[in-house]
Amino acid sequence: MSNTTQQAVGGQFVLESMHYARDKTWEVVEQVAARIQPGMLESEAVSECKRVLQELEMERIWHPILIRFGENTLRTFKQRSEEDPRLKEDDIFFVDLGVVWKGHEGDAGATFVVGADAEMKACAEAAKTVFDEVEHHWRTTGSGGKALYDYAAERASALGWRLNLDIKGHRVSDFPHAIFKAGNLGNFEPHPEAGLWILEIQLAHPTRPFGSFYEDLLA
Repeated sequence: MSNTTQQAVGGQFVLESMHYARDKTWEVVEQVAARIQPGMLESEAVSECKRVLQELEMERIWHPILIRFGENTLRTFKQRSEEDPRLKEDDIFFVDLGVVWKGHEGDAGATFVVGADAEMKACAEAAKTVFDEVEHHWRTTGSGGKALYDYAAERASALGWRLNLDIKGHRVSDFPHAIFKAGNLGNFEPHPEAGLWILEIQLAHPTRPFGSFYEDLLA
């Protein structure tokens, strides 16, 4: 597949609308995270997320709502959660949303911590740190997608975490991006264009059963 095909867009694509979709999706992520409290079931958090999406008048979701508590933060997008855990007083969770606004695909995800577990807080912060470092590398070096994930693995290891390389980012566009069959960002050799790719970072604690997640648009 050619670079041109892998970075193709639909006839309605507008970069500013991609930014709008990103910002609106982040608004939902933050509102949902603020409503998630210890004692809540993972399934209850998903229901709360649906209410927020309705309140903000989203057009549609383009990938299933993904909210993971505790040990489920180690699971990838395609893996189902183990049972329906209840959020503990000291716990970690992430929110991952793909939502269409103005005909464009927003995709955002971040990790949050309740309570005082220092290693959970460090893990959540590390996902954002690695994301920021890789995003800066993308912006300043002209690196391709594969090189970006090689760099991400190096940075995660240097900070004491394991990068899940089964999660390698993906395309977005005016809805639906899937018609372009672009594959994963981590397998894409050329330099990714702005506004078309989601950089995903999923980390695992080296010894304890939890991880963290952060994703955003390379804008």
